[in-house]
Amino acid sequence: MSDKSFHPPPRLLMGPGPSNVPQRVLDAGARPTIGHLDPAFMEFMDEVKDLLRWVFRTSNDLTMPVSGPGTAGMEACFANLLEPGDTALICRNGVFGQRMVEMVERIGAHAIVVDDEWGRAVDPQKVEDALAANPATKLLAFVHAETSTGAQSDGETLAALARAHGCLSLMDCVTSLGGIPVEIDAWGVDAAYSGTQKCLSAPPGLSPVTLSEAAVTRIRERRTPVQSWFMDFRLVMNYWGSEGRRSYHHTAPVNALYGLHESLLLLREEGLEAAWQRHATLSRVLRGRLEAIGLEYLVPVEERLPQLNTLRIPAAVDDAAGRLSLLQDHGIEIGAGLGPLAGLVWRIGLMGDSCRQSSVDRCADALSAVLKLPAEATA
Repeated sequence: MSDKSFHPPPRLLMGPGPSNVPQRVLDAGARPTIGHLDPAFMEFMDEVKDLLRWVFRTSNDLTMPVSGPGTAGMEACFANLLEPGDTALICRNGVFGQRMVEMVERIGAHAIVVDDEWGRAVDPQKVEDALAANPATKLLAFVHAETSTGAQSDGETLAALARAHGCLSLMDCVTSLGGIPVEIDAWGVDAAYSGTQKCLSAPPGLSPVTLSEAAVTRIRERRTPVQSWFMDFRLVMNYWGSEGRRSYHHTAPVNALYGLHESLLLLREEGLEAAWQRHATLSRVLRGRLEAIGLEYLVPVEERLPQLNTLRIPAAVDDAAGRLSLLQDHGIEIGAGLGPLAGLVWRIGLMGDSCRQSSVDRCADALSAVLKLPAEATA
């Protein structure tokens, strides 16, 4: 057991998350802790909610950060919107679609699964056919930006299909929020959750969520209690959902919320559309550099996320050894493949504060060295 403080090594985080956190956000998290029911903190909570509404592009009253990572936001949404015996249609085209299925089944609800190939977007026609065949469906859930593959699905079209078939829509935008357009109100999405550690560039540990009036009504009209006391939005609403005076639910992660607030201020200063454009532009630059090395993308260009690039590992390259060399020799973290893609792909993130020209250059040069190519091949 060491009696020395931990000092993390410097890293350029270019995996599927977390991304690098700006010093200004780190400094915000180090400000003095105050009570979670302090009047000053109550006012601060309203500011956080307003900023989250801004980044989600919504006017939803119930917009708040869940105390937990993106998976906690995912589970909280399913736990509140579904009851035992309900039917949910789940779009599965990667790891996180499968995680949705498992959560639905743990609730005691029935999961109808629409499968698409890993590395491809959700096929809206398959979804429409499944909704037509299952008119009792209460919820359509899909991953907008599948972190395990780098594929982007059409959130607007999928949400419209849910409305047309009389069910609610739930969108996972853990990797999309702040990096590509997310238009909760314009698309008519009923519920969505995200994470702080991707394109928002805040430390991990909070999950922004937003729910429409229709989703809130579904929760208020439940016949059975939410099986998780901590995640019961009817209870959490009394803390986060009311303006001004609030009742105690749990001790909010005060300093983590300072960091989230500061990261959202940084994003607002840049401009949301400008941030989307930065991710799109630098992704094209990165693609040029990586294709010049000879690396191939898994996802077709029209379905590809700018902030999560999935590359096929050359046959002669060892997956783990290559990633270890990048980390130890170049200080760069990238992600491994998951599930059936394990050992076959690398996932290179270009998210939030890590989405910089300097990151593109360092990553391309380091990969050139690891793959033992001349540096000029990546220029």
